[in-house]
Amino acid sequence: MTDAVAANPAPRRVLVAAPRGYCAGVERAVVTVERALDLYGAPVYVRKQIVHNRHVVATLEARGAVFVEETEEVPRGAIVVFSAHGVAPDVHAEAAQRGLRTIDATCPLVTKVHHEARRFAAEGLPIVLIGHEGHEEVVGTTGQAPERITVVDGAADVAELDLPTDAPLAWLSQTTLSVDETRATVDALRERFPALVDPPSDDICYATQNRQEAVTEIAAQSDLVIVVGSRNSSNSVRLVEVALAGGAGAAHLVDDAAGVDEAWLAGVGTVGVTSGASVPEHLVQDLIAWLAERGYGDVAEVETVSESLQFALPPELRRDLKAAAAHTEVG
Repeated sequence: MTDAVAANPAPRRVLVAAPRGYCAGVERAVVTVERALDLYGAPVYVRKQIVHNRHVVATLEARGAVFVEETEEVPRGAIVVFSAHGVAPDVHAEAAQRGLRTIDATCPLVTKVHHEARRFAAEGLPIVLIGHEGHEEVVGTTGQAPERITVVDGAADVAELDLPTDAPLAWLSQTTLSVDETRATVDALRERFPALVDPPSDDICYATQNRQEAVTEIAAQSDLVIVVGSRNSSNSVRLVEVALAGGAGAAHLVDDAAGVDEAWLAGVGTVGVTSGASVPEHLVQDLIAWLAERGYGDVAEVETVSESLQFALPPELRRDLKAAAAHTEVG
């Protein structure tokens, strides 16, 4: 036991947020690569990280997945999986030109935003996309109607928009943002652009919202919140921000238990634990075990909502799996 933990006289407990970890879109994307490797054999190429988690990527690499930044890096005629974050139409066109066999693992909720972008563009509306410039999801969504979409990173950017204030314009958002941050930006947009047109439904994905509400529930009771997730995971970074806004004494993002600084535990009675939507559960359990070794053995799960949503695998993969199963039965 470290000096920091030994010097802590407070009762020590852990509150674990639920839901946490894998969402339906991430589960679908990861399983897509796993089943593709089973069916076609290695290598299976993946454009960008399939999800933003270094442990997931390393595990799939060990099985034979090859991650590339651009489609041009994939050998002609090979199999390539598009990540859960989605791609622009020109990426599909390039893959077709190179004769690649594509499997599109874009999260269906991101695909919904793509449809909305194309519909608004077809109606002639300018579109403001709330999101982080350069994030893969934002790049993919912008590519649906690049001549129509302007990206804003938050409410502060709204004043800089060079668009008519007396004409209709539509807004969309990156699915992994903070609910409160997005609401503040939309409010700023509506104040400056009274004819603002809303999407048919909130773009913030159910899993992002559920995980933010769950961490808010434990934050006010926690001296410290530890979020398991990679630093390039937007939704994981947002969970740290939401925990602090919800009243946590401190909050930190770690890839795994090895990333925790034991000095954070000094004077801490209650540790809140959660994980981003691309984090496998075993990393959370490893952290809970690590905390138990340091006297935080009283663990309670705090569930705010139950999730049951599942997404079917991409149709091109389902087709080939079905054909393989039929061939096996005949054989």
